[in-house]
Amino acid sequence: EVQLVESGGGLVQAGGSLRLSCAASGFTFDDAIGWFRQAPGKEREGVSCISPSDGSTYYADAVKGRCTISFDNAKSTVYLQMNSLKPEDTAVYYCATYLGGCGTPLVDDQWGQGTQVTVSS
Repeated sequence: EVQLVESGGGLVQAGGSLRLSCAASGFTFDDAIGWFRQAPGKEREGVSCISPSDGSTYYADAVKGRCTISFDNAKSTVYLQMNSLKPEDTAVYYCATYLGGCGTPLVDDQWGQGTQVTVSS
């Protein structure tokens, strides 16, 4: 069973940066792991994904060019470096694992508490 613990959120001004971390104990590196976010009143949406086995990555259009996802095998931790933050990036950010590569179904019942990112204008 994978356990996910997100951290690194905070309050920043527009244009600022944050690095989110997600410690993924019990994670199988053969599968993909990604970041999602949920803003107030909106549905949860995918932000980015990485397959540690081959390093392939995916970014949503909303964050492409501003975010970089990476995975540290030794620490079993996925990071999301977020630059040029915008007020519309404000949301709770979660990590989640997939049953296979990016775009495959997510593992059930794995959502952690997430980490709050608030970007002020």
